[in-house]
Amino acid sequence: MTVADFQALSPLLVLAGGATVLMLQIAFVRSVSLTAALTVLTMALAALSCVHAAQIAPLQVTPLLQADSFALLFCVLFCIGGAATALLSQDYIRHHGDEPEEYFLLLMLSTLGACVLAYAVHVASLLLGLELLSVSLYALIAYPNKSILPLEAAAKYLVLSGAASATALFGFALLYAATGTLEFTALGQQLDNTQMGQSVLLVGAAMVFTGLGFKLSLVPFHLWTPDVYDGAPAPITGFLASVAKAAVFVALLRLFLDADLFRYRILVEITGFLAILSMLAGNLLALLQTNIKRMLAYSSIAHIGYLMIIFMACITSDNRNLASEAAAYYLVAYTATTIAAFGLLTLICAHQVERENVELHHISGLFWRQPLLGGLMLVAMLSLAGIPLTAGFVAKFYIFNAAVSGHNWVLLATLILGSGIGIYYYLRVVYYMTRRLEQHHVQPTVVVSWHAKALSCILIAGILLLGTMPQSLMAYLRSIL
Repeated sequence: MTVADFQALSPLLVLAGGATVLMLQIAFVRSVSLTAALTVLTMALAALSCVHAAQIAPLQVTPLLQADSFALLFCVLFCIGGAATALLSQDYIRHHGDEPEEYFLLLMLSTLGACVLAYAVHVASLLLGLELLSVSLYALIAYPNKSILPLEAAAKYLVLSGAASATALFGFALLYAATGTLEFTALGQQLDNTQMGQSVLLVGAAMVFTGLGFKLSLVPFHLWTPDVYDGAPAPITGFLASVAKAAVFVALLRLFLDADLFRYRILVEITGFLAILSMLAGNLLALLQTNIKRMLAYSSIAHIGYLMIIFMACITSDNRNLASEAAAYYLVAYTATTIAAFGLLTLICAHQVERENVELHHISGLFWRQPLLGGLMLVAMLSLAGIPLTAGFVAKFYIFNAAVSGHNWVLLATLILGSGIGIYYYLRVVYYMTRRLEQHHVQPTVVVSWHAKALSCILIAGILLLGTMPQSLMAYLRSIL
């Protein structure tokens, strides 16, 4: 390892060092405020260290990790998402956990796993990052020990996620047996020279895609999503829906790009078919929900379906840069929007110890009672619906443009249909927030700390800026892809 290698890995090293510091601090000094502050500080330093690492990018550090602008962009995104989750969790976790300090340690380790996935160019690093992310989430989902619902959600996620990881691992083992390599680029080169039959390759690819499809909650691997989202702590649900899914999608996209799997049309068409199922099923099932957490769970399935359009758009090599830009922009916009939506649920659920249950009628009149929180949810819902002047509109337009360039008309029609359905249930939330209540129906006021108010303002500003002035981010994405 050279000095340049350490510089390239500085975001990962900062997060790993920060986790070590947190362990020592927890061992000697018990303080939720101190642990939360150290967590946010470490993640901020890790995000800033990406600027330092970018000076020597691209650089491959061992066969396992690739430090390039693409990886560093998502490291920044994941660190910001983790820091936002830590800020939202500070008041929440005081009322929900007997040992709240370890919660922040697990959150940092899961963020480290997400960043490893962004760097991964080898099956070994992909699996290490995936398991570091997943194992931390098992504990985080079950963390509130004063209610049985999180334990049920964690048990479901543990069993099903473990089965999915084993399936993906077995699929990679078959691909290794056929090609003799686990490096993404070399794997793609050896696929055409293997002496084993195409049936072995197809089975291996199907098993890998099944395992990763579960992590992304693609239809038909989505059945765990509403129950786990509903049972998990609200801030962790936001982290799971945004950072965790984005990290797996980035790793899957890099695998397809580096190994040039787009030349196998049947494999890419399967992703298109799953995208159609996810867009339709996610939006239709979200229509039936009155519980906002479960509604956003099904909504997340639909949004992953929108993202999967990228794979069909990449079949044409001339269209891959545009499709990759669209995917990166969508992930940035979706992460900010999802954390904003679940951030409001976190603030509402902070004092609901027995069970977190936010129905539509619970937010009635929120816009008039607490304008800042109402504004946060309003901007998040409009962005998820793809309304102009929000980040979600530009992100969907990017996907739309990529689909048009790739002549993916069926996917495009499904995107339009799914977005039309989504507008109804997103605006239904806005309608409930803006209703004026009778005096005897007034809901209790939610107590919001100063840092939660500051984060709410930052999220609102970020979503609106990405929707009104997207040129800077677009230009940056164009320069690195």
